[in-house]
Amino acid sequence: MSSIDPQSPTRIVANRLYDGIADEPVRDRLIEIADGRITAIRPATAQDAREGATREFDMVAPGFIDLQINGAGDTQFNFNPDAQALGRIAQGARQGGTAYLLPTFITAPGRDYARAISAVETAIAQGVPGILGVHLEGPFLSQRRPGIHDPSAIRTIDAEDLDALTTAQAGAVLLTVAPEDLPEGALARLTSAGVRVFAGHTEATADQIDQAESEGLVGVTHLFNAMSQMTGREPGVVGATLASRGLFAGIIADGHHVDWRNIAIATRAMPDRLCLVTDAMLTLAGQETGFELHGVAIQLRDGRLTNSEGRLAGAHVSMIESLRNMLDNGICDLAQAVKMATANPARALGLEGEVGVLRPGCRAALTCLSPELDVAGVMVDGQLFAPLPG
Repeated sequence: MSSIDPQSPTRIVANRLYDGIADEPVRDRLIEIADGRITAIRPATAQDAREGATREFDMVAPGFIDLQINGAGDTQFNFNPDAQALGRIAQGARQGGTAYLLPTFITAPGRDYARAISAVETAIAQGVPGILGVHLEGPFLSQRRPGIHDPSAIRTIDAEDLDALTTAQAGAVLLTVAPEDLPEGALARLTSAGVRVFAGHTEATADQIDQAESEGLVGVTHLFNAMSQMTGREPGVVGATLASRGLFAGIIADGHHVDWRNIAIATRAMPDRLCLVTDAMLTLAGQETGFELHGVAIQLRDGRLTNSEGRLAGAHVSMIESLRNMLDNGICDLAQAVKMATANPARALGLEGEVGVLRPGCRAALTCLSPELDVAGVMVDGQLFAPLPG
C-alpha cells in the first residue's frame, strides 16, 4: 500500500465498527485520532462525514496483527535481514489488511538470528510502519519435527544465545522452540526477561507442555502443524493446547495446512486464544512464483507452496483471505474472526492495552474494509495507507 497523502485523516467514520471486544458491531461511529493515538470514539453525525480531514469506510476493525510472516512483496526476511526489506514486507502485508507484523526469521546457521534482531531494532528506530517486533522460529527446534527448516542448522540453545535473546531491544520478541529440548532453567530465564516463548516444531508430550506452561510458555506456533498430535492416551502438543486455559496458538487458515474441521474444533475450544497467522512467504503480494530455501526449490501451485516432494513450505495467504476463509467455511462469525486477527494476537504478545482493540488511548491502527470484505485502507499509528492498484 502507498500512503493516501501526507496529511492523513484525523477522523474516521465507520458505518460498522468491530472493536475487537464485543460480539456485535456498533453502527455509525466516529473515531478521532491525534499523535498516532485514538483520542475518542463517539456516535457519528451527518455533519461529521462532510467535515475536513474525515474519511468514511463501511467497516472498521482494529488493525490486523500477523504474528508469523516470513516474507511478502518478493522479499524474504531470511534472504534480506535489513530494515529496507522489512519495509517491503510490511507494505506487501498491508495489501492483505495487516497493520502490525512480527517478521519471522526461520532456522539459520549459528547465530544468524542476530541479524534479524538487528534489522528489527533498526526498522523500529527508523519508524518503518507496522514493525511490532520479531518472531524467531528456530533454530532451537526438534530434529524430529523440522518441517521445511534446515535440519543441519537446528541446535540446542546455549548461554550465549540466552544472553543475546534476553537483551534484545527489538520490540515484541516471540521465540519458537521445542521446549522438551531446552536446558533446565532456559525457559524460565527467557520468559522472565519478557521473551514470548511459543512451542513449535516439537515432539513434546502433553506433560512437557504443561510443565513448560508453568515456567512461562505463552503459546504454540501453527497449531496442528509440525507437532505431536492428540491420541487417546497421549494428548500431545495439540491436546495440551486445546485443554489449556492460558496457551495461545497461531493457526494457518489457508485450506492446505489444517483441515477445516480441526480449525473449527480449535476455534470452539479456545475462542479467546486462537490467532490467525499467515506464515506467508515472499510470493504474497509479489510477482515471484518460485524460490530456493536451503537449496531446495519451492514452487507456488494452486495456492500451495511446496517442495518437489509436496511438503508445505510456508503459505501463500493474506490476513484478509484468512478471515474470509473462516467465514466461507462456516467456522465462526465475523466478530469472532476479527478477534482472532486482532485482540487475540495482541493478548498473546502482552500488548492488549496498546493494540488489537479500538478504544481511546490505544495506538491508532485500523483495518478498513468494504462491504465485500476487501481491504479499503489500513491505518498504522495514525498514517492511512490505501490499496495499491491492480
